Amino acid sequence: MIIREIHLDQIKSTIKKLCIEANTSLSENVLNAFREALSQEDSLIGKEIFQQLLANATVAQNEGLAVCQDTGMVVVFMSIGQDVHLVGGSLEEAVNTGVSSGYAEGYFRASTLDPITRKTFNHNSPAVLHTEIVPGDKIKITLLPKGFGGEMMSQAIVFSPAKGIEGVKAFIINCVKEAGGKPCPPGIIGVGIGGTIEKAAILSKKALIRPIGDRNSAPNVAELEDELLEDINRLGIGPQGLGGRITALDVHIETYPTHIASIPVSVNIQCHSIRHKEAII
Repeated sequence: MIIREIHLDQIKSTIKKLCIEANTSLSENVLNAFREALSQEDSLIGKEIFQQLLANATVAQNEGLAVCQDTGMVVVFMSIGQDVHLVGGSLEEAVNTGVSSGYAEGYFRASTLDPITRKTFNHNSPAVLHTEIVPGDKIKITLLPKGFGGEMMSQAIVFSPAKGIEGVKAFIINCVKEAGGKPCPPGIIGVGIGGTIEKAAILSKKALIRPIGDRNSAPNVAELEDELLEDINRLGIGPQGLGGRITALDVHIETYPTHIASIPVSVNIQCHSIRHKEAII
């Protein structure tokens, strides 16, 4: 077996680059979803909002400016090949240094602070880092600057099995209904079902990084995604909560086996500023 060495300086520079790219450039997948939503929206003010979102994204990309003033708390998903040996220090320190450098160089708002004293750190680290060990000798990094308009409206619960899938669906739809315009709709509704309560929460966050329009590989879950998207878009909340057909651009569900005695469910809401970038080292 050949072990590949990756120096942590490469992680730092990659994280820094992803911070700048993610905050200033929406992907073509997201822009196409805006265009498609514009063509489907009936509300005149909703149409105007989609036109402004597209214009805003163009200005941000052309001038290297933040797409949204809330440049979020940085969430990093890292899939590390089991044939990789990291050298040159601490992985967490490398990630956090990359985040601090990227936010300083991009002149992005530093939003992280101590949760008790509420004193700011004047940089945007630490990130929330999720790692998994996978086969191979590469590292895949997906970086998501998560705005907290949507994060504050997210919810998690553990149901008894008696609640059934209909109870789960009602909970998801009610989360979006209660959130109304606060998470800056339309966006993506990430849902995690199964595992334990913390596993469901991580799954619901991970669901946000799938491309819009991508469906779960399990046909029954894919069907549930379509059904929920339709139901949520019947709520009439609309773009920015000002009424209209398009409350969500998509619903993504991730599942995991769970205990016979429960159904953990987590809903994580992503605002319209759907920013995530990835790199493979």
